[in-house]
Amino acid sequence: MARKYSKSSGKEVENEMHRYKKGSAKSGKGGKGGMVKSRKQAIAIALSKARKKGKKAPKKATGRKGGRKKKS
Repeated sequence: MARKYSKSSGKEVENEMHRYKKGSAKSGKGGKGGMVKSRKQAIAIALSKARKKGKKAPKKATGRKGGRKKKS
């Protein structure tokens, strides 16, 4: 089975988690959006950076269409 993420993408996430734990991880364009508040946010930022560099990472998840239907 093929890898979902490249090894270099994993390294990108690892580096971002170190920045998050140190308290130096910033969100937003150019790091102007403030501090990263959660682990999930740090991982999302790292994968986004990896995608921009052209590394193998799945596409960004989008909202589901439709949702649940009400019973009548």
